[in-house]
Amino acid sequence: MNTHLEPRADAEPQLAPVVYEQPLNERMRTFLRLEFLYTQATYHGEFDSPWSTRAAVASLLEILAITARGDSRSDVIKELERHVNVLKEYQSKTGVDPSRLKSLMSNLLKLREDLATIGGNYMGPLRDSEFLSAIKHRSAIPGGTCDFDLPDYCYWLTRPAEVRSAEFNGWLALIRPLCDSIAELLWLTRQNAKRKSEVATGGIFQLQFDRENPVQLVRVTMPANSDLYPEMSANQHRCTIRFLNWTNATTRPVHVELDVPFLLTCCT
Repeated sequence: MNTHLEPRADAEPQLAPVVYEQPLNERMRTFLRLEFLYTQATYHGEFDSPWSTRAAVASLLEILAITARGDSRSDVIKELERHVNVLKEYQSKTGVDPSRLKSLMSNLLKLREDLATIGGNYMGPLRDSEFLSAIKHRSAIPGGTCDFDLPDYCYWLTRPAEVRSAEFNGWLALIRPLCDSIAELLWLTRQNAKRKSEVATGGIFQLQFDRENPVQLVRVTMPANSDLYPEMSANQHRCTIRFLNWTNATTRPVHVELDVPFLLTCCT
């Protein structure tokens, strides 16, 4: 008799847990913001609607604004080199898959080479574009990109979807080496840490960090069906997590005083 039960066709799919992240330094904050905006830009860029194109362009312009405040390219190259050196240490350790390790290192080295090749002025064509600059300038005003404010933008948005897509993808290609590198770095940062089961006594959890092994990112994982979410305040030395109860958008969340189990990940 076959005792294996096939899942019911009408069974509800398992919802993925919700992960909340708190960066602990400015570099990590920048990386997370760029990851978020790049994901948003590529998502909206896949749709034909002019409204989706507007959203994609808005995300692209925010990426330009963030990268204008510092040398993100140099920061990413340094982080790629750091991770390459960390992976090199695993070459002499037992129990490590050499082919997997080689693949990871090759990918990091290629990303570093791509960033080095594009040079420091890789954003120049985007920053020098009068068309994008006008949209960026008007975007600071609520509703400032309306059709009557930017008739040239309105005209461009009425072009066939394939024309808009080709031009937008050309802009996106200029920032892709940076954003692909950041995506890989964040993946490694998240994967290299182990989750631990913890309990926030009375809805509050505090932890101290080891100064010899700095933490860059704190992650709290909660069940998808939970009515609770964490509010984190942290610096390089300590972190406090408070759990709040969500009811609806018109009611202020309140701190819960119950013991709250959750999964904690401290990424170095």
